[in-house]
Amino acid sequence: MGHQHHHHSHGQHHDSTKNIGWAFFLNLTFTIFEFIGGFYTNSIAILSDAVHDLGDTLAIGAGYFFERYSNKKENTTYTYGYRRYSTLAAIINIIVLTSGSILIIVNTIPRLIEPEEVHSEGMLLMAFIGVAVNGMAVFKLFGNKNSANQRVMMLHLMEDTLGWVAVLIGALVMNFYDIPIIDPLLSLGIASFILYNAIKNLIGILPIFLQAAPHDINQKDIIHDLIQIKNVEDAHDLHLWSLDGEFNIMSLHLVVENTTDMCRCAEIKKEVREIIKKDKIKHITIEIERSDEDCEK
Repeated sequence: MGHQHHHHSHGQHHDSTKNIGWAFFLNLTFTIFEFIGGFYTNSIAILSDAVHDLGDTLAIGAGYFFERYSNKKENTTYTYGYRRYSTLAAIINIIVLTSGSILIIVNTIPRLIEPEEVHSEGMLLMAFIGVAVNGMAVFKLFGNKNSANQRVMMLHLMEDTLGWVAVLIGALVMNFYDIPIIDPLLSLGIASFILYNAIKNLIGILPIFLQAAPHDINQKDIIHDLIQIKNVEDAHDLHLWSLDGEFNIMSLHLVVENTTDMCRCAEIKKEVREIIKKDKIKHITIEIERSDEDCEK
């Protein structure tokens, strides 16, 4: 019975990885096609979206890698496992997106001053393909909403689809009316949107990268709950951090009454683990001291 359950989970994990791999290949192929199409149509809006898609391709590639290694056990080199690499991948992705967005904005400004003619029919074709390809990728990842990794990627691809809808509308207008300034305006809008999200993600990921305490965990409440445990006199030296925003780690010292024996200390540790369950702390190190110990020596 237990073996059957494990096999089912493994099957789900395999399907999840396969879906992400498929989305990565699709996005990478289309990003290359997009850069070529952007140069061909002379559309800086399409080039802006190509930069966006390049960033998403990197994000999906990193997600694919970490989905495959999500069950890899810790070892003597990486004693907490490989989760921290996902934070590093996010930082790299943000740098790529920010640099690309700034480059696009710099190149868009002259086009705002002196708009250039674009190949609106080519833009229209690219936009139709863009909506279709990104829509297919969203649909593929929509099948497994239980994977947090896939949910994040699905949101990325939904943003891409909406970006292409904007390009489609702009191309339709330019196909019937001679308003070439629409292209750089679309480019500026897409690049600004990417830059805004990149900075927002950086603000969210930096505290994790710098091992700040998770903002949604109240340390005072934890201390308060711990000192309510029978035989516990004090709790101090509490350290709290997160590997990737989901896997939280804590260490602390508990001061217990002098008369507390080893069996009771083991029970206290179990009670501590029960208390911290609600905060999604996956790993905890507890050091127990007796109140008559002089810890300064």
